[in-house]
Amino acid sequence: MSATPQAPSQVSSDQQVVIVGAGPVGLWLAHELAVAGMTPLVLERARQRSPHSKALGIQPRTIEVLALRNRHKDVLAGGRPLPNWHFGMLESRVDFRDLPTPFPYLLAQPQSATERLLEGYATDSGVEVRRGHEVAALTQDGSSVTVRVHGPDGEYTVDADYVVGTDGARSVVRQEAGIDFPGSETSAYGFLGEVVLDRPPLTPGFTALNEAGRLVVVPLPGGRFRVTGYDPRNQTREPMTLDELRDASVRIAGTDFGMRDPSWLSRFGNATRLAATYRAGRVLLAGDAAHIHWPAGGVGLNVGLQDAMNLGWKLAAVVQGRADEKLLDTYHAERHPVGRELAEHTLAQTALIVGLTPETTALRALLSEAVVGTRAFSDFLAGKLSGLDIAYPPTDPGAHPLTGVRAYDPEGEGVLPLLHDGRAVLLTMGEEPVDAGVAERATKAGIAVHASRLAETGGPAWSHVTAALVRPDGHVWWATEADSAGAEFTAEVSRALEELAVVF
Repeated sequence: MSATPQAPSQVSSDQQVVIVGAGPVGLWLAHELAVAGMTPLVLERARQRSPHSKALGIQPRTIEVLALRNRHKDVLAGGRPLPNWHFGMLESRVDFRDLPTPFPYLLAQPQSATERLLEGYATDSGVEVRRGHEVAALTQDGSSVTVRVHGPDGEYTVDADYVVGTDGARSVVRQEAGIDFPGSETSAYGFLGEVVLDRPPLTPGFTALNEAGRLVVVPLPGGRFRVTGYDPRNQTREPMTLDELRDASVRIAGTDFGMRDPSWLSRFGNATRLAATYRAGRVLLAGDAAHIHWPAGGVGLNVGLQDAMNLGWKLAAVVQGRADEKLLDTYHAERHPVGRELAEHTLAQTALIVGLTPETTALRALLSEAVVGTRAFSDFLAGKLSGLDIAYPPTDPGAHPLTGVRAYDPEGEGVLPLLHDGRAVLLTMGEEPVDAGVAERATKAGIAVHASRLAETGGPAWSHVTAALVRPDGHVWWATEADSAGAEFTAEVSRALEELAVVF
């Protein structure tokens, strides 16, 4: 691995993977590659982490993703659990308390705190993060990608097997790779300010919704508050001011809460775009480089971290020669539909937030009633927000119905601790130990073998399962219902290991 260049002359180095962008998504991807024994290089244009937090919430599935690598405890210690959350700022909130997860809540924590933790996890694992190093261009051929970088000491190049762009909405990596970014332009602007409130609302997560606009007040660490919302009177790209924030608050909520001393004032638009592909040869995209949207429901950061989790183990397997390059195509196949769904439901939420007509008001009332009166509808929205409804349908029509489903064990954290080392795991059910030959083959392939009670605790879908192979990201790769005492079971498990073990 090469050191940061010390002179302004042209310097070249070689890397397996270069990650462009040291936000939460890039840092988690780097950590995931490090868990697999790699040492990726992270390049970041900014010289320091931003003190501002675009995102304030960590959804249940993202907490599970962190728990898959035993990296959730610090996050839980610093965050504030919220048992319900909003969809489109509806008056009735979606209840998370009965979600099928060890973490049935949204965890309120500023992105800056999450990013600090993730950078620590990455660097403690041996990852090099170069700040103040801006990617200017990249080219690729059939065997490598060349990245041209402007660093503090001059220009240099890095040759990498693969490059991943986690460099945000204006991604240089995406542009240089020639990946289209179709979607809709901004038609509405929201506002936010982080301020001190001398007279804060008594209710955490205070919301005001009326014909004047929308406003939400969220407490932050250090006694500050985020005031955010939608003001139809001020739809402009011009910089936000404290006077404007006060005025909007008075018109919408009836008070400015004694706001003062802003540390951040900003606007955000509802431009919604989805990359045409998440992979172009040896270049891949994740997070905001792949999808942007109105920050409705607090889901964007979470989808990005889940992108990284899906990509990490696959990229490691390919670079380390354990899997064919075609495995990377499954990253796009599995995550692009998630990005498309993200765009759709955040657009729907935007319509509910910015719509002030009588028709939209009636729709909001109807949906709010459905949230509290129809459990199936509330669960549907909770699945969208939490990320727990994401599954990856198999391409093989003969695959077991559990294939691609998140492996969830209702007993505590269940399956999660079995995947801390980033290896796949073969779960076997029943009293009989797995055939010694099968266990040996699994171990040689780097797959752990564990006895499980999921057939008893996992619900109807698991009741007849006798073995399942769980991917490093916690989704089921393969499952069988063959009798564990019979020769068919041993043959089927052995065949699955032969076909799939190379991936892990």
